[in-house]
Amino acid sequence: MKRKAYAKVNLSLDVLGRKENGYHLLSMIMQCIDLYDTIEIKEINNGIKVNCNKINIPTDKRNLAYRAADMFIEKYKINKGVEIYIEKNIPTEAGLGGGSSNAAIVLKMMRDMFKPQINDEELAMLGEKLGADVPFFIYGGTALCEGIGEIITPLEKFKNHILLLVKPNFGVSTKDVYEEIDKITINDHPNMNRILNYINENNLEDLSKNMINVLELVTLDKYPELLEIKRDMKNLGSIGTLMSGSGSTIFGFFENYQFAERCYNFMKDKYDEVFLSKTI
Repeated sequence: MKRKAYAKVNLSLDVLGRKENGYHLLSMIMQCIDLYDTIEIKEINNGIKVNCNKINIPTDKRNLAYRAADMFIEKYKINKGVEIYIEKNIPTEAGLGGGSSNAAIVLKMMRDMFKPQINDEELAMLGEKLGADVPFFIYGGTALCEGIGEIITPLEKFKNHILLLVKPNFGVSTKDVYEEIDKITINDHPNMNRILNYINENNLEDLSKNMINVLELVTLDKYPELLEIKRDMKNLGSIGTLMSGSGSTIFGFFENYQFAERCYNFMKDKYDEVFLSKTI
């Protein structure tokens, strides 16, 4: 069994507060894009084996795909094991949700392989124990994500919009960014109702001009290179740029492929991980 595990970008991200357990209360609009890892699973007699095409990716219990399979087997008392192969294309520590997407797709494949009667809602509740982004990837597409990220409201699909992603040669610790955001007064919050309207209208231009990710207050201040990427994208025709998640990826929307390709060629001279993509 082989499936695609898609990356995501945040079309907006707001931090509304912090719970006693340390988790932050969020309001985000998440969007799947056609950059993906490929996950292959086959049944074995027992145990869990994970292999990956990238040597820097852990293949033990530190890997979310491993933990997803382990959790599924334990919860549903499956008397078989699985071997998982991950062909990794989504950059790590990038704000693109690669690990969470892998975990969600493994849960869906395990369901199809062993317990087909489980619905998405039950699978999402299981995924929440692995990470706050996992429930979104159970549903995919375009969604408003609230709470710690686990309350999912599917939205009109915001499909086929061209974007360019640039992941600079460093990653960002999500934990560190959220610790720093608590020390900052956030004055400029995204207008979620307005952004939701633009998505419903399929209005790329106005959406692009109104995207806000409050975590940029931390990450862009710490890494000025990201501001430079945003400036270059705008100068090369992007109608709106944003950092995805806690970083370090910057993405920009383009109204036509020609401008996006020109920006891609410029960025590819400076950075290893540059991707032309579209919303799905």
